[in-house]
Amino acid sequence: MVHEMNTAAFKAAVASGNPTVVDFYATWCGPCKMLEPILEQVSEEYPTVTFGRVNVDANMDVAAELGIESIPLVLFFKDGKQADEMLGFNTAPIVAARVEKLL
Repeated sequence: MVHEMNTAAFKAAVASGNPTVVDFYATWCGPCKMLEPILEQVSEEYPTVTFGRVNVDANMDVAAELGIESIPLVLFFKDGKQADEMLGFNTAPIVAARVEKLL
């Protein structure tokens, strides 16, 4: 399951040290809408990984802090640090391969 996150929830998930996948999106973004069901599908395959979504329009502070300029942007975190990133729409096998690297 992909959880909607605000800035505090995002920072708490990353700080936990658990493998975390976060999709930065906006409601008006077409590729972001296409990526949402892909992330839901992959999240079901990896129940030990935290999956979240951060709306960049509603959480401009974290988007600015991370220097996010293009969306959809998926960031992958391991041990509290960014381990990978994926810009734009991608298929489930590509996303799953990136998640595998976190485990």
